[in-house]
Amino acid sequence: MASIAIIGTGYVGLTTGACFSHLGHDVICADVDAEKIARLQAGEVPIVEKGLDRLVDEGIRSGKLRFVVGAANASKECEFHYLCVPTPQGADGAADLSYLEAAAAEIASVLPNKSVVVNKSTVPVGSTRVVARVLGRSDVAVVSNPEFLREGTAVSDFLQPDRVVIGSRDQEAAIRVAALYSRIAAPIMVTDPVSAETIKYASNAFLASKLSFVNAIATLCEKVGADVNDVVLGMGYDTRIGREFLRPGPGWGGSCFPKDTKALARIAEDAGYDFHFLDEVLRVNQDQFDRTAQKLIDSVDPALSGSHVAVLGLTFKAGTDDLRDSPSIEVLKRVVAAGIPVTAYDPAVLPRENRLAEMYPELKIELASDPYAAADGAASLAILTEWDEFAWLDFDKLAEVMRGRNIVDARNLLDPTIPRRRGFTYRGVGR
Repeated sequence: MASIAIIGTGYVGLTTGACFSHLGHDVICADVDAEKIARLQAGEVPIVEKGLDRLVDEGIRSGKLRFVVGAANASKECEFHYLCVPTPQGADGAADLSYLEAAAAEIASVLPNKSVVVNKSTVPVGSTRVVARVLGRSDVAVVSNPEFLREGTAVSDFLQPDRVVIGSRDQEAAIRVAALYSRIAAPIMVTDPVSAETIKYASNAFLASKLSFVNAIATLCEKVGADVNDVVLGMGYDTRIGREFLRPGPGWGGSCFPKDTKALARIAEDAGYDFHFLDEVLRVNQDQFDRTAQKLIDSVDPALSGSHVAVLGLTFKAGTDDLRDSPSIEVLKRVVAAGIPVTAYDPAVLPRENRLAEMYPELKIELASDPYAAADGAASLAILTEWDEFAWLDFDKLAEVMRGRNIVDARNLLDPTIPRRRGFTYRGVGR
């Protein structure tokens, strides 16, 4: 088994480290945040990710997973060094590599001879060369091994992946990285670094395109009177199309799709290619935010003065506590700007927390402790995130506490007949 240093303990880094330790490797995870490391050493997982807390506990108990402050303190002991640091989007749409370069600079002098440094973060084309230049070590190979982890299912995505992509011009280094995954039954694709980096961006941009397409089809269905659920079911039976990512919603978001789609467009621009197709994908998504917000605004009866919209769901998807670039937030920005008061509930964003206010101080909404508290006195209710518990709402109870009788289901989570039988007006997406 190998010794692996993980630089950065965010979603990607912590999941990668915990999963590698589960596979039997000796893993040291490093971060600059001493308080966070102390919590991790105590087995406290700071993010909502199914199965991750169990793997972290397992790794700590077995001694296969350790946490330290400072990248150099991890790298000086290890053979492989996974860079899992943020690559935020700059104002010009390009990825900011400052964290990546800083991490490489910190570990450069302590890397053992013949080490392999691995770019795990989503990085622009050519980033392996950037890291190699910063390291300045001819004896150290730099490899691209992009992540394909979905928040909410990251553990299973790592341990049961569709593929493992490794980009390297050093065949020996590629073989060594591939060996880390020997206990995983999945195709391993070895290519050059530029192709590996492009695969990551192209995959996310394609999925974003698919989501924009199905949201556009949902709008068409509303115009012509078709049922989008039946339309996408019929499409999904075609094996050339597939069923995944054909669910309409309020728009798409999260920490990857918006950033990576814009970054790919910028990469193309820098290479002299006008990737205007991606511009349209992004524009359609903004249109979907607008349409969803307008549905919420229209659901408020002007006669019910002083009433608010009750919103269920703030995270960008169910199964995570991540609020970054959440479609719910984008929609609510528009609703609040229209002067509509909002009270929201999300099982992963509790009233006692101030994360929402810290991330979006301009978004003035109230937080409730449960769906019915959010709905108390509301003119309408909207579902913006597809948490399972929202599929089993007690509409008799909602009828008792709400002032209005309007439901906006932006995830098509409900059977429309159930709220309609109880006197609610139901409006979904493409239905």
